[in-house]
Amino acid sequence: MRRKVAVVGLGIGRAHIDEAYSKLPAHWEVAAICDTDAARLSKVGGEFGIARRTSSFADVLGMADIDVVDLCTPPALHREQLLAAMESGKHVICEKPFVTSLAEMDAVETAAAAARGTVMPIFQYRWGDGFRRAVRVVRAGLAGKPYNATVETAWRRDKDYYDIKWHGTWAIERGGCLLGHAIHIHDMMQELMGDAASAYANVATRVNPIETEDCAAASLRMTSGAVVALSATLGSATEISRMRLHFENVTFESGTEPYAPGNEPWRILPRNQATKEAIDRLLANHAPYPIRFEGQFRAYAEALDAGGPPPVTLADARRSLELITALYGSVASGMPQALPVPASHRGYRDWRP
Repeated sequence: MRRKVAVVGLGIGRAHIDEAYSKLPAHWEVAAICDTDAARLSKVGGEFGIARRTSSFADVLGMADIDVVDLCTPPALHREQLLAAMESGKHVICEKPFVTSLAEMDAVETAAAAARGTVMPIFQYRWGDGFRRAVRVVRAGLAGKPYNATVETAWRRDKDYYDIKWHGTWAIERGGCLLGHAIHIHDMMQELMGDAASAYANVATRVNPIETEDCAAASLRMTSGAVVALSATLGSATEISRMRLHFENVTFESGTEPYAPGNEPWRILPRNQATKEAIDRLLANHAPYPIRFEGQFRAYAEALDAGGPPPVTLADARRSLELITALYGSVASGMPQALPVPASHRGYRDWRP
């Protein structure tokens, strides 16, 4: 089935159109675009031949033929726009961070339970064949007990990035490298290692004169008992994203593409021949799948056609926000923070310092 989409926010929203919707015409038609920047609205509309253009989110919600609203707006706007889009009866896609507190997550989950449409958070880095193969090995039980992992986000953001005035601000972006950048690979790590049980973090602002952190180091204990080291910076001379994950029977080494670490090549290193043979049998029928947004949006279309849940769920978004809340809570308190985060926690309604 082909569904009509309205893309709201044409920063990262342009990438949704370019990387996904334009490559999946059997599933999607971008029927409308919305942005408060008139020049960008005109440029993207002309580039992709999209005639219906508006600067009003309310106009989008009133478009009876639109099936899906794709929210690519600044984080501080997500909660209000999510609730309004669900109330309008449409399916909703929303960029990361999904919302900006666990209390906001509560409100969205309550509304989603009564909504006619589905809601899908964005975690496009999960779509890459290296990561997908690793997930299959873990879910099949072949990896065994998780032991340890190191996770790196080494990117670079210079002045031009912060010329967008809401970048690097607590008021609108709501966080720095831990929230807006490393959130992707941390989601991938938890898909493989399970949920975090406690978090301790240190942060610093060393690269640019901004409000939020641009360097971070953190230590996690997972519910399994495994321990994980996280590192993030926006000042790396060479951009990479990288994971090394050690399990009882297997070590996984990710690719290093900064914005697609799920892509091949991944190394799956079994501890013995028997494990190797079992993994080879499991993956013998592994079929390539589109990466990043194209992969996630194709999977979403297939889920809608089948009447199943989205490929990324509200539970996935909540797990990510639990970790963010604990990390920022640790920064504020100087102490490790337990997960899941209780409603009584100082950061439950607002993790900002």
